Amino acid sequence: MQALERDIDINRLEKISIGLASADEIREWSRGEVTKPETINYRTLRPEKDGLFDERIFGPTKDWECYCGKYKRIRFKGIICERCGVEVTRARVRRDRMGHIELAAPVAHVWFVKGVPSRMGYLLDISPKDLDRVLYFASSIVTWVDREGRANDIDRLRQQVEEEIRQIEQDRDEEITAAQALLTKRISVIKGESSPDELTEDYADVPEEEREEAIARARREAEETIEDIKRSMDEQIELIRRAWEEFQTLEPRQIVDDEELFREMKDRFGDEYGYGVYFRGGMGAEAIRDLIRQVDLEKEARELRQVVGESRGQKRQKAIKRLKVVDAFRTSGNKPEWMILDAIPVLPPDLRPMVQLDGGRFATSDLNDLYRRVINRNNRLKRLLDLGAPDVIVNNEKRMLQEAVDALFDNGRRGRAVTGAGNRPLKSLSDMLKGKQGRFRQNLLGKRVDYSGRSVIVVGPQLEMHQCGLPRLMAVELFKPFVMKVLVDRALAPNIRSAKQMVERLRPEVWDVLEDVIKEHPVLLNRAPTLHRLGIQAFEPVLVEGKAIQIHPLVCAAFNADFDGDQMAVHVPLSPEAQAEARILMLSTQNILKPADGFPVAVPSQDMVLGLYYITYAGEDFEEREPKALLASYAEADNAYREGSLRLHDKVILRREGERIETTLGRVLFNESIERTLRGYLGDAYNPAAYRFVNHELKKGEIKQLVQQYVERYPTELVSQLLDTLKHVGFHTATLAGISIGKNDIVVPEQKREILEKYEKLVEEVEEQWEAGFISDEERAERVIGLWTQAKNEVEEAMKANLWKLNPIYMMANSGARGSYSQITQLAGMRGLMTNAKGEIIDEPVKSNFMEGLTVLEYFTSTHGARKGQADTALRTADSGYLTRRLVDVAQDVVIREEDCGTDGYIELPLYLEDGQGDPNDSVAARYLARDLVNPETGEVVAEAGTDITRPLFEAWLEELPRETKVPVRTPTKCENPHGVCQKCYGRSLATNRPVDVGEAVGIIAAQSIGEPGTQLTMRTFHTGGVSGVEDITAGLPRVVELFEARHPKGEAVISDIDGIVSLEETDSERLVRVVVTAPDGSEAREYRVERQLLRPEIVDGAEIRANTPITEGSLYPHQILENDLRYGRGTTATERYLVDEVQKVYRAQGVDIHDKHIEIIVRQMLRKVLVEEPGDTRFLPEQVADRFSVLAENERVEEEGGRPAEFHTILMGITKASLATESFLSAASFQETARVLTDAAIEGKVDNLTGLKENVIIGKLIPAATGLPKYRRLTVTVEGYRADDVDELDIAAS
Repeated sequence: MQALERDIDINRLEKISIGLASADEIREWSRGEVTKPETINYRTLRPEKDGLFDERIFGPTKDWECYCGKYKRIRFKGIICERCGVEVTRARVRRDRMGHIELAAPVAHVWFVKGVPSRMGYLLDISPKDLDRVLYFASSIVTWVDREGRANDIDRLRQQVEEEIRQIEQDRDEEITAAQALLTKRISVIKGESSPDELTEDYADVPEEEREEAIARARREAEETIEDIKRSMDEQIELIRRAWEEFQTLEPRQIVDDEELFREMKDRFGDEYGYGVYFRGGMGAEAIRDLIRQVDLEKEARELRQVVGESRGQKRQKAIKRLKVVDAFRTSGNKPEWMILDAIPVLPPDLRPMVQLDGGRFATSDLNDLYRRVINRNNRLKRLLDLGAPDVIVNNEKRMLQEAVDALFDNGRRGRAVTGAGNRPLKSLSDMLKGKQGRFRQNLLGKRVDYSGRSVIVVGPQLEMHQCGLPRLMAVELFKPFVMKVLVDRALAPNIRSAKQMVERLRPEVWDVLEDVIKEHPVLLNRAPTLHRLGIQAFEPVLVEGKAIQIHPLVCAAFNADFDGDQMAVHVPLSPEAQAEARILMLSTQNILKPADGFPVAVPSQDMVLGLYYITYAGEDFEEREPKALLASYAEADNAYREGSLRLHDKVILRREGERIETTLGRVLFNESIERTLRGYLGDAYNPAAYRFVNHELKKGEIKQLVQQYVERYPTELVSQLLDTLKHVGFHTATLAGISIGKNDIVVPEQKREILEKYEKLVEEVEEQWEAGFISDEERAERVIGLWTQAKNEVEEAMKANLWKLNPIYMMANSGARGSYSQITQLAGMRGLMTNAKGEIIDEPVKSNFMEGLTVLEYFTSTHGARKGQADTALRTADSGYLTRRLVDVAQDVVIREEDCGTDGYIELPLYLEDGQGDPNDSVAARYLARDLVNPETGEVVAEAGTDITRPLFEAWLEELPRETKVPVRTPTKCENPHGVCQKCYGRSLATNRPVDVGEAVGIIAAQSIGEPGTQLTMRTFHTGGVSGVEDITAGLPRVVELFEARHPKGEAVISDIDGIVSLEETDSERLVRVVVTAPDGSEAREYRVERQLLRPEIVDGAEIRANTPITEGSLYPHQILENDLRYGRGTTATERYLVDEVQKVYRAQGVDIHDKHIEIIVRQMLRKVLVEEPGDTRFLPEQVADRFSVLAENERVEEEGGRPAEFHTILMGITKASLATESFLSAASFQETARVLTDAAIEGKVDNLTGLKENVIIGKLIPAATGLPKYRRLTVTVEGYRADDVDELDIAAS
């Protein structure tokens, strides 16, 4: 324990192991035994001696002060008071000093007994039910049998037993004879024939008339006595016979339910006072420990391996499971008997505190109650044992002790949970680890930090891109120690203490110092929920009045922030290293691109878009209009605008760089602002001839392209200045234009009534056809919905044609600033069709618009969908968050580890989506070519293998290559790096548009990129409008979860398991058709009965199909694809591509762009594991799930030694399962199923190599990624005016 109290340099830890603790180790950790259940004295409020808070065991409650007060102050450090026995030290040792409880009887650890599967049960080959009965004193178990002694002495024992039975029979006969003699004597006394004695005096002097009755009574009593004698003796004989029979076949681990029988056997054959000790046995943890100690792990493992090799079916499965447990104990160095405890550790008291509440009552941690129960029962058991109480009472107390320890370790795992006040189950040690509020997630992965603040955010349009406005009062508190140091350095304060007072009193000098301190000292801003890495960015603070934090309008999109009351947190990076990281890596100007797709995220929006649209607007008649002026320079344009001789939308001709440009004054002014910024940054290096004059309307999409061009062409600093220019021009113009919304801007088209009347007639006709029975109800609904959709579209077109192009509402929608045409249609056209709560379309549309107002019925119709939408959003947020958590967990250790893994693996991606028919496939960019790219039409090599596919290069290919081109690229799914991914397989970093750095945590980025847009995905299941047979197809978020968890999809398609030729055959049912697929060589055939209407059009007689071709409509089951491909030796590519493409379909449907490589990283983690079929000479077990790279490494080792390698095949795991199957037990335990993970890890004596990020965060180490890598950790950063020895002063200041 002393070793634990020494300071360990966490950053030098290389690995952590976990195992079982022996009783001796538990005693070693302990500072003393807790023997009393008392906590504190309620009069003095000081800990009781020998109790759960004893200062002698756990340390003093006050710094440098013993219990009795004899020693106070730090100068007595380390002295143990001779009066009270308390060591003089810091009170914080009460957080890590442990005690222990010596148990009067051993108890089993509930995790190993009641975990599923029961590890103890597997080890002993006893069913969990039987094990439970033995441990809780309901049955006895035989622990040892002297088979040899029994065999040798069997005849002698038989004789002894028979002799005893004979003796009992003889005694019985004698007693019966005596009873009969007594009867005869009584009768003669009744008749008066003989004188009475002691036994017959009750029958003396019986009157004549009562003698008959008395004789009858005497006979009755005699018969009962004889009956009792016979019964008791026969039972005794029967018991001896049963005991003898049972004893002859008695085997170790045999359960005996009959307590009487077991006691009889034990008295006769298990006791030196009986016939000899031929067996031992008993109840409770003690008996189980005896059994465990006898297990020969080596022998057991050999036998089990033999069973696995020779048998099949259930027997083999059971042997494999047992072998896993036996092997774990055999190789880990843990002794199995340590699962039974003789002593239990007591948690340090400050981790289970007891605090006084206002009313004088006490609140205490549940653990104290649970410990108290254990101590009380333990003390009672000790007392009973000292008194030599009967077994029944002692066993009952032992059972209660076992139950008390169970409740302490894992309350509720067996039987009813122990409850406290209000029937609330008490929180046990397991509960302290589990779940969101447990030790792992609440305290180890989610720590609170100092030097932070939070406030409401408001917009700061005057800020530059890299700045944020920090309220003065907040800044002075956050930078307090820094300010204090400078005050002392400048001699404005004589010492730190007075500097502290100056800051707290906000003296005028403090503000001047604060201005200097915050100069070039970045702060981090964070908005919760932090869904991706752009949720935390660094800014240079600018002091502002008021109490709200100001943020730059262009970073709102990255934070997903708006100004309706959102709050943000501020954090101060303290060390020079942290400041350097914040400035170089995290400054908002470095975060212009979105890591999910590589497109700019800091793009003007809303008012800025409106302003830029307005300043570049030309009108539809631009071509026909005559120019109003000829401008020779930007200056002329400026003057003309200021004088008012020209207006923004007037057509002008600008002479620029020797060419005449027909444009508008607004566009001239816009380009002038951009060029001014470029010239200001580039100076003499600026080439005006290379500048592309923007001569078109700027809508949201065009602005995005413009920013994209800036990012590709200019350095980051200039890009941020150009963005600031766009922001300034946008806001300025929007303000001057004075665009606002008025009621009269909503213009209802006059043609609306005619359109509605026309469609009402058409709908009536459909209704009449239905009433006449010509069409079914489904057809009627379908046609009516179709007609009303057309009606809405016509009204929308009429409304668009009706709107003036400078109508504010039209401009907002047309420019992409806010809203959409469909919203304008609802305002000025008609609201159209609505859905009900099930998501089905209601066939009666809302014909009114908001301008006219809805009728009560229409309003009611439209509330269904709205209510469903609200409920959906709430559910979606939680589901999406959970998905992100699972994704992060499965990919958290994927880091760029090396430059090139040298793999030959690659995939071919289409240049255009949907077999060349769709949009460009952006996922081709930002990768490396794996083979030469050849133009399929000309055969010429367009680019060589190893080419870095930049976006400009990709766009050039789109123009010059045919649409059906396939591009061979490197991919993370084929990377051969055992611990992460290499640079070449990953490609370019989308966040920086540069080749990815070694150490980049690409797994986390992938998880965030997929999880962040999760809330935008729909929750609904698409209803197929009552078409029978087709199941509802899941879409949106549930579909993504279904794919990543590799579950059976809803509406699963039937697929062919083999390559072959199709033949269709009729069946008895009209609805069904039989599809037979026969292998080309006729070696095998597969038959599928499917619904006729679900059959895919390409499945026809004679069609040649490959395995995994869908026969019916629906989604495929990824496990099946993998299984079929592995059977044909086709590898995992088809499974990988199916998963990636299906996930992409969901996101694209919602208009969300994510690069394939992020999904590929997750899919790679799902396919990392293999199932060992035949272990050969390797260390693996049959049917063990292991990491592919560790199996390959082990095979290589075995082959070098001339042994047999393991045979294995790849398996697909859902992300939850894959996370739990990780090599790191710390990561898995902090994810889910904490108790199970820790149980297995402890038995196996697992070692965590700390390769992932989570495990390093848990132990408080720098993460092994990016600047946490050793090569960066050795760098030191120095800052002017900052000395290393200043740290101590800062510490003093903070205290």
